[in-house]
Amino acid sequence: MSETTTGASYAAAGVDIEAGDRAVELMKEWVRKTRRPEVLGGLGGFAGLFDASALKRYERPLLASATDGVGTKVDLARKMGVYDTIGHDLVGMVVDDLVVCGAEPLFMTDYICVGKVHPERVAAIVKGIAEGCVLAGCALVGGETAEHPGLLGEDDFDVAGAGTGVVEADRLLGADRIRTGDAVIAMASSGLHSNGYSLVRHVVFDRAGWALDREVAEFGRTLGEELLEPTKIYSLDCLALTRTTDVHAFSHITGGGLAANLARVIPDGLHATVDRSTWTPGAVFDVVGTAGQVERLELEKTLNMGVGMMAVVPADSVDSALTTLADRGVDAWVAGEITERGAHTTGAALTGDYASNG
Repeated sequence: MSETTTGASYAAAGVDIEAGDRAVELMKEWVRKTRRPEVLGGLGGFAGLFDASALKRYERPLLASATDGVGTKVDLARKMGVYDTIGHDLVGMVVDDLVVCGAEPLFMTDYICVGKVHPERVAAIVKGIAEGCVLAGCALVGGETAEHPGLLGEDDFDVAGAGTGVVEADRLLGADRIRTGDAVIAMASSGLHSNGYSLVRHVVFDRAGWALDREVAEFGRTLGEELLEPTKIYSLDCLALTRTTDVHAFSHITGGGLAANLARVIPDGLHATVDRSTWTPGAVFDVVGTAGQVERLELEKTLNMGVGMMAVVPADSVDSALTTLADRGVDAWVAGEITERGAHTTGAALTGDYASNG
């Protein structure tokens, strides 16, 4: 009597290599749309190639690098079955960190981790990343899709990315350029962006008991649609600003809120004061605060409160800066100023009350 046994295999363990290959084929079209002249080769190699001879035009090129993810916002995308916007969030989180120092984003790579490869779903995620790269002016030169059965559920996924940029050394932006009397210009966010979603999810789901398909009058759309609003990508707008205006610094308003992120670029001895009355935060911030009875200080420590990027410019450059941003369709305004730091002041603070919608 003979006995037939079936040996273990990668497929039996839950990893589908053919599905991964199919996902790569589906995403190639979108990656091609991000191509810059400096990119060599195509998708599918072991490494992305970027022709660094393009940097010869710089006197002293400084490379800038940043990496980030999207956090728990990916869970909302999964629950809604919407996968082609989360890539915008990923790109925004990375490239807008690069541009803070004045660097032009050159290229990105991504990492997508899934419980099971659904080729069309992975391709939709990459489509969003590629669209974000186009908006940022950078190339998507490669990435990795990893299948982790047993560690993640079949519909679970996460995304991360890394980017590289370049800036001329004598054009490097930062705290050392900021002077007393400089103006602080705020640029409007598109909503929550990609930070604070652990708090937001706790408030709207656990405390308020709302569903993603709930119609919210203040939003004019469903809760899920509001929460999935993609992160605004500012990199090309900021770079345009550096070409027309004497920018001293940028601050990307992400986790930690407006005051904490602005303080990161304020030098010792100086203080940034931001006047809340110069803008009205979007409805989502008021809804989260009210639904969860979240104190204003806690909201401001967690969410961007309607400001996604800030620029510090000389007072005599304000008009030029606002004109440049307006021409590019960016909602921007003077929100504060730089003063000498007093005995009891910190790097940055908010004053006054937010302007009402009425």
